[in-house]
Amino acid sequence: MKNDRPDSSLARLAWLGMAGLAAVLFAFAPTAGRGEPPVPEPAGYRMDDYRAPTPATLKGARVIDTAEAERLWRAKAAIFVDVMPRDVKPANLPPGTLWRDKRRDHLPGSVWLPNVGYGALTAETNAYFRSHLEALAGSNRTAALVIYCQTDCWMSWNAAKRAIEEYGYSNIAWYPAGSDGWARSGLPLEQGQPTP
Repeated sequence: MKNDRPDSSLARLAWLGMAGLAAVLFAFAPTAGRGEPPVPEPAGYRMDDYRAPTPATLKGARVIDTAEAERLWRAKAAIFVDVMPRDVKPANLPPGTLWRDKRRDHLPGSVWLPNVGYGALTAETNAYFRSHLEALAGSNRTAALVIYCQTDCWMSWNAAKRAIEEYGYSNIAWYPAGSDGWARSGLPLEQGQPTP
């Protein structure tokens, strides 16, 4: 009589393989699946602590992952807008001290509009953001725009929300993994220059 039961060592190996896969999936899963409560989407803008876990949603925007961002980028099907803030030169530097901006590497071909993701914008920064989006989109409020900065960065969430709610753009994709998620996937980055 033939024994149809699998070899117990093979069964153990299969279970170990599945346990290993589960551990890898857990390590790369969003924090919401780890017993931490999901971050609720606030009604207004985030006003402080901008480097913190973000919501999984943004009302009015399409939330995209790295695979979708790469697809849009390769197809040149969207305008990529980096909203990473620019370092501010300290006011109390001794005379003669050289100041260099911190290097910002972002998705190739992106337009860097720094400091537009704060919860409250000055009139000047608000006008800068609005006018640059209009120029990039050719005044087309349905143009595909991908807004990002880094992983766990509320700057991109705020900026995307502002583009939708205040400026009337209807085809906004928010890429929450940002340049960090892009780099983790082995995709290329280039040095960004702030748009004047």
